[in-house]
Amino acid sequence: MSASPLRCEVARLRRTRRASRRAIYPGSFDPVTYGHIDVIERAAHVFDEVIVAVANNIQKKPLFDTRERVAMLLESTKSIKGIRIDVFDGLVIDFAHKNNANVLIRGLRMVSDFEYEFQMALTNRRLAEDIETVFLMPSEGYSFLSSTLIKEAVSLGADVSSFVPEDVAKRLKKRLSSRRRQGA
Repeated sequence: MSASPLRCEVARLRRTRRASRRAIYPGSFDPVTYGHIDVIERAAHVFDEVIVAVANNIQKKPLFDTRERVAMLLESTKSIKGIRIDVFDGLVIDFAHKNNANVLIRGLRMVSDFEYEFQMALTNRRLAEDIETVFLMPSEGYSFLSSTLIKEAVSLGADVSSFVPEDVAKRLKKRLSSRRRQGA
C-alpha cells in the first residue's frame, strides 16, 4: 500500500525543516567586503550553519585566486559563529545538495541587483525545486559596496579601509600596485 499524499507532504516538510537550518551563501568574494560580512552575520542569526561558498569559476578572471579568497574570508569572519568556508565548482544547487542544504542566501544591495538575482533564483528553482533562495540586505551603510568598485578605487589610489577589513585592504593595495608596475 502506498503512502498517503498527506504523509508524503509531512515527510517532505520534516526533511525541509531539517535541511533549512543549513544555508549556502555563494559568491566570488573577490575580495570580501564589509557588505559580504554583514550578510554573513545576518544569515548566521537565522540559520544554524551558513556555508560561505567561494566560487571557483574559471570563466571569471578574479584578482585573487581561490586560496587567497578563502584565506581572506577565514580571517575576516573568524569571530562569527556557525559558519564555514568552502569552495565549489559548477552549479551551486549541486553544491547545496551535496551539503544537505536547501536554502541559498543572496545579498541584495540595490534595486538594480534584484532583476539578475530574481532571474537566478527562478532558474535555480526550476533546476532544483527543493532549493529556496532567501534574499538578505546588508545594512544601509554597506548597500553601495561592490568588490568591483573597491578594486577600481584601490587601483586609482583610494583608501578603502572603511569598506574592507584591514588585511583585505593591504592585500588589494599590494596586488594592484604590483599589477600597475607590471603594466597589467
